[in-house]
Amino acid sequence: MVHMRLRGTACAAAGLLLAFAVGCTSGGEAGAPAGTSVSPRVTTGNPRVSPSPSPADPVSLPALMRREHTGSGLRLGAVLDRNSAYTRYAVTYEAAGLTISGIMNIPEGEGPFPALVLAHGYIDPDVYSSGQGMPREQDRLARAGYVVLHTDYRNHARSDDDPDNDVNLRLGYTEDVIGAALALRGSGHPEIDGDRIGLFGRSMGGGVVYNTLVVAPGLFDAAVAYAPVSARPQENIDHFQRPDGDPTVAEIEEKHGTPEENPAFWRGVSPLTYADRVTEPLLIQHGTADDTCPLAWSQEVSATFEEAGKDVELRTVPGEGHTFGPRWAASMDITEAFFERHLR
Repeated sequence: MVHMRLRGTACAAAGLLLAFAVGCTSGGEAGAPAGTSVSPRVTTGNPRVSPSPSPADPVSLPALMRREHTGSGLRLGAVLDRNSAYTRYAVTYEAAGLTISGIMNIPEGEGPFPALVLAHGYIDPDVYSSGQGMPREQDRLARAGYVVLHTDYRNHARSDDDPDNDVNLRLGYTEDVIGAALALRGSGHPEIDGDRIGLFGRSMGGGVVYNTLVVAPGLFDAAVAYAPVSARPQENIDHFQRPDGDPTVAEIEEKHGTPEENPAFWRGVSPLTYADRVTEPLLIQHGTADDTCPLAWSQEVSATFEEAGKDVELRTVPGEGHTFGPRWAASMDITEAFFERHLR
């Protein structure tokens, strides 16, 4: 089992994480910094950042920074497809004590190959099937010579259940992504280069990317977010859940308070608060005609990360909506070139 102990200074307000986007769909998917010091880039073992001097809410980004994250037991199951470019497997791995399912594409040819963890957007878990998110990206990136591990997340497909995940603003999805990287890193599979791992999320998964970068700096080598949700959880709740009358909103506010009642809590949940922790280069691509996740959300993240001195690039895609249509292939050319620079 690979363990990862992550520590960091909590913001004066211990906060929560990620109500990232209920209802953000994408082609069948949904989709002021506190001073902290960060560890060097991690290639093996136990990355560490400086310890936090103040207690953290147990459901919070600072709590995740302190937690000992685990990821192990990457197991190849049934062969789902085989073509001239790659073989597609059903897989499971362990993350934070849960079994998480997913799919993995392994390229043909001589490895080891760099690996990518894919974090999909919102799809109702009641209708989700394993590997359902990001099918175009799974195929294209495997053909480009990457091992592609697409996580299903907890409560999806064959993964274990986490009954508190929704009221805890889906914080567990970040643990699932961290666990995926650790499982790849320690898998022992000769096809996988555990020292070259990238992260790619879209829509809700873009929000998971932001959180992963601030919780686990140095775990990944580079990250990409497509059409991501807001980095402010209250905006996602107001945009997606509240208009639909989602009863989870009342549970969230009863447990954690509203932004007006407990502003410190909600400041702590936002990865914008911890932008200074990020160590990886980040590429954001967002359509100018996206009426599901407004472009302004990505503009705010880009501006905040730039102000913190981070390597971030925002690429706007003219005329594209949330799902990316005619310009998807061109956008993927940019994404592949980005990963090529940082993982090859």
